[in-house]
Amino acid sequence: MSKLRQQLKAARITRGALVIAVLQLVLSLAWLMFIDLPTRAELAPWVLATPQSVFHQGHVWTLLTSPLIEPDFIGLVMTMLVLWMFVPTLEKFWGTSRFYRFVIVTSVAGTLGGTLMGLATGRPVMIAGLAPFVYASIVAFGILYARQPVEFSFYIRMTGRQLMLGFMAFLVLFVTIQGKWEQGAAFAAAILSAVVMTSKRWSPSLALRRWRIARARARLSVIDGGALKTPPSPKKKKRSDERFIN
Repeated sequence: MSKLRQQLKAARITRGALVIAVLQLVLSLAWLMFIDLPTRAELAPWVLATPQSVFHQGHVWTLLTSPLIEPDFIGLVMTMLVLWMFVPTLEKFWGTSRFYRFVIVTSVAGTLGGTLMGLATGRPVMIAGLAPFVYASIVAFGILYARQPVEFSFYIRMTGRQLMLGFMAFLVLFVTIQGKWEQGAAFAAAILSAVVMTSKRWSPSLALRRWRIARARARLSVIDGGALKTPPSPKKKKRSDERFIN
């Protein structure tokens, strides 16, 4: 019984992931179930990101609002599963504040990359939902927990790195076969931002921390015996104590 409680406690969703899940679930269900099609058409340019709404109409705030609305029910279910299975592990590793920063950066980068590709292709494709963040989270999980075993059942077992590579291969096939270059650009931009934020080599925060440490070391001095080591003055002669001897 105690083992079952430990498993349920480990599977419990974290606070930050729960907030993101509730926001998208409420807004997406309201969009799909309680708003009719004519009203959606009127509201879409103000809340959903497309090349026209972002670059032609200047609705840049849709880069933040569009990820919170998932117009596809299957995509909504997949997002909820990832928020429950993988994302809490990342939040426990980073902390809630850094996790929120990861959500915002990857979501905005993915939405911006997808709309830029739509601007280049000339297709009015809508970039919505947390799919870019979802795949960025899986990549971040594969980097941080590369050797961590992941079990989906008794027959499917893999490491975090194998899970990451499998999803990336699936994305390449999904984009190339269907020709969804705008979604592919959104996924690529979000994944690239996740790699930059997660990698120890390219992380801006770690680079800033190294620069501060190097700057602090440059101001330090090496001491010998608790005092600064200074060479004796050549002009000053050593005082003799012979006059004190009887």
